[in-house]
Amino acid sequence: MKIGLTFFPTVGPAEKPAPEYYDECLSLAELADELGYHHVKTVEHYFFTYGGYSPDPVTFLAAVAARTTRIRVGTSAVIPAFTHPVKLAGKLAMLDNLSHGRLDVAFGRAFLPDEFEAFGVPLDESRERFDEGVAACKLLWTEENVRWRGRFHAFGPVTLLPRPFQRPHPPVYVTSARSLESCAAAGRAGHRLQLVPGILTVEQMQESLRVYRQAWSAAGHDPAGAGVHLGYPCYVAEEAEEAYRIGRHDDACNGRAIGAAVRSWGRVSSAAYPNYEKLADATQRAGFDQKLAENKILAGTPDDVVKQLVTVAEWFGDDVVISLNIHSGHLAKEAAARTLRLVAEHVTSSLPGA
Repeated sequence: MKIGLTFFPTVGPAEKPAPEYYDECLSLAELADELGYHHVKTVEHYFFTYGGYSPDPVTFLAAVAARTTRIRVGTSAVIPAFTHPVKLAGKLAMLDNLSHGRLDVAFGRAFLPDEFEAFGVPLDESRERFDEGVAACKLLWTEENVRWRGRFHAFGPVTLLPRPFQRPHPPVYVTSARSLESCAAAGRAGHRLQLVPGILTVEQMQESLRVYRQAWSAAGHDPAGAGVHLGYPCYVAEEAEEAYRIGRHDDACNGRAIGAAVRSWGRVSSAAYPNYEKLADATQRAGFDQKLAENKILAGTPDDVVKQLVTVAEWFGDDVVISLNIHSGHLAKEAAARTLRLVAEHVTSSLPGA
């Protein structure tokens, strides 16, 4: 079980200036590199405190790559629906070269109506735009004199420069929220998978993984190439109550941020996002203690978190890669650094597959 970290900001200017947040995250990324963590990732979102300090993951990850030597850098995720594939493939290939082949690329569909409205993209087109964007990027990375004639884009013949550092291209992940068909499609295509345990039951997670792994195997892909990333908020301290105290505060702040971001689902609907009209209510149901009991948040002493991760491995396999969300911006940087050090010193070596 490999461990990395994800930066998902949920602050805005009223809570923390952007330069201060970026400086803190870059410092934590350097520390994670020194401590031997597997990866650092960040998201793509706009406008809201829910992710809005990260409109371009590539820019942030280029800064991480310049300050580190070993840790992998990853998008979590970039949104093909909002960027022309020639631009997106080129930016990512450039980052792959700047990092000397340390890039992992996760693509996502996006789900916030306000973002789609700002880009002039209909929600109902998100699946088709996602599929076309991923396919076009992979073709640009792997072939020369590419000519593309799709539903949304037409270009070529063009040969992308720079060529990716990793051949044939960086590892590709796709993010799935609830769709089993998305999991199956990822397996068939030979893509790796990102899931969000916080919005699924254990049984739903297990079914998603079963469908993905079965599709991967049936397509004849190398079993060693399959990969699954799971993301968890994480708060670790020498005393469990201190970890719970800061975790409760951070979780409440994060809940308010996502609640504001998904509010527009109360006035729109889309066949591409069934039941998302209920998302605003769903985000407010479970509190910190329930999430902790259900292992949707990792918190406590190092021993507590080891026990939680052993359970996660029993549920989902000890080959999953864990991304810890340690710094949304509401806590002191020192609290996140403490989590990083305690996990590296006392948790990682005790995990299955270590």
